[in-house]
Amino acid sequence: MEIYTALRHFADSWGLLAMTLFFLGVVAFVFRPGAKKSAHEAAQIPLKEDSHDDR
Repeated sequence: MEIYTALRHFADSWGLLAMTLFFLGVVAFVFRPGAKKSAHEAAQIPLKEDSHDDR
């Protein structure tokens, strides 16, 4: 039971810190300069017409 308690304590303290840092990294990545252009281009991919016609 001591191993479980140690792992639980580690997950409660450092796990929370790791998830918080990951979340802040994702937010920083999304709101970085230049992200709007690449996000807009990625959003338009399904709407682009095919370059070749299979009909």
